[in-house]
Amino acid sequence: MTERQAPRNCPVCGDVLSLTRLSCDDCGTELAGHFPTCEYCVLTSADRETLRVFLSSRGNMKEVERHLQVSYPTARARFDEILSKLGIAGGPPEEGAEEDPAQSEEQQAEILEKLARGEIDVEAALQQMG
Repeated sequence: MTERQAPRNCPVCGDVLSLTRLSCDDCGTELAGHFPTCEYCVLTSADRETLRVFLSSRGNMKEVERHLQVSYPTARARFDEILSKLGIAGGPPEEGAEEDPAQSEEQQAEILEKLARGEIDVEAALQQMG
């Protein structure tokens, strides 16, 4: 079963959508109002699992690497992607800083793995690869 997520942005103007209605599937009760949205709801279930592992290992990326059975650059890339989705990613690389080619290759491999598993489509893979 495919995980569905509510859109965060308005498909017409692109502004952030507001949560204004809640309902209970069991009894049918509905509440209307202006409710704060969950900033973590943008994360996929795989993102949430990575974050859970990161927190349970108290931020030890080597533990995340071991638990997820991925290389260190892949674990870092996944965590950086989560930070980006949450809008708290670090800024651009410092001027004069060189990109690590091994990490870039690892990120591309991870994108291709997601494509092969059907987690993303070709268009998304091309966009992520730049």
